[in-house]
Amino acid sequence: MSSIRVLKNFLAISRHKSVAAAAREIGLTAAAAGQQLQQLEADIGVELFDRTKRSMTLNHHGRSLVEPIQEIIARYEALGSDFKSELSGTIVLGALVSTLMGAFGNTLNELKQNYPELEIKLIAGLSSNFLEQVIEGNLDAAIVTESPYALPQNVQWTELYTEPMIVIHPAVKNKKGLTPKQLADEFPFIRFERNTWTGHLVDQTIRANKLNIKEGMELNSVEAIIELVRQGLGYSIVPKLANVSWENDRQLKISQLPGKTIYRKVGLLEKRKHSRENITQEIKKYFLDEVIAKRKTTP
Repeated sequence: MSSIRVLKNFLAISRHKSVAAAAREIGLTAAAAGQQLQQLEADIGVELFDRTKRSMTLNHHGRSLVEPIQEIIARYEALGSDFKSELSGTIVLGALVSTLMGAFGNTLNELKQNYPELEIKLIAGLSSNFLEQVIEGNLDAAIVTESPYALPQNVQWTELYTEPMIVIHPAVKNKKGLTPKQLADEFPFIRFERNTWTGHLVDQTIRANKLNIKEGMELNSVEAIIELVRQGLGYSIVPKLANVSWENDRQLKISQLPGKTIYRKVGLLEKRKHSRENITQEIKKYFLDEVIAKRKTTP
């Protein structure tokens, strides 16, 4: 019978679609990770992946095992939890890199301080990719922006916090803040990838404020866009991340939008029923407590 380590190895390979990448995550050699997968397939009696020279993709046998194996691991890690007052075990979270620079980064620090027995594995990526991985069970949950489309019935999204969409531009000597029209005349527009969920918000901001832009580059990283703006290569519309010192940045400035402010809503995406609900409930509770605290201090 396969061990818990072998089952964890299977889940890591299913996430990374690579034995070598999975081995690095769980601290094995690629050869050992490959042997453990072969052991699992021998125990079950079927192959679990479609293999090519460059990648491994779960076949229908493998996909059917992801959720049961996650449940087995969760039950194993929960052994003895009745004798503990704190969260423990492992949760695999998808997270936009920009959310780690935003309010969610503070939550991670607090969780690790409050629950040292809890292991949080983070997978970076895009909101739209995380949806499929949550549905397939490769991720326990994901921190993503609100979907512009209706979500499948078996998943739910809970809003955690919001960030206003802002216009940023290079700091120009002797000029405090340029209008969007002046920016369009002086700089190309650096756009967040338009087919992403955040890209839809950028388009919504442009339409709501009737902005005329001169297209430049298109990237799928808020962090990279901010750095390019700092270097004077253009201006952009991005979410105002909580952990960026915008007011103290000498290389870029924020310009006011002429009309409506659009907000990026960031939340927790998860299945309606899954084995790590105790942890995701704690994450949601943290933000709810923050909201309540702010209301109490607001006159």
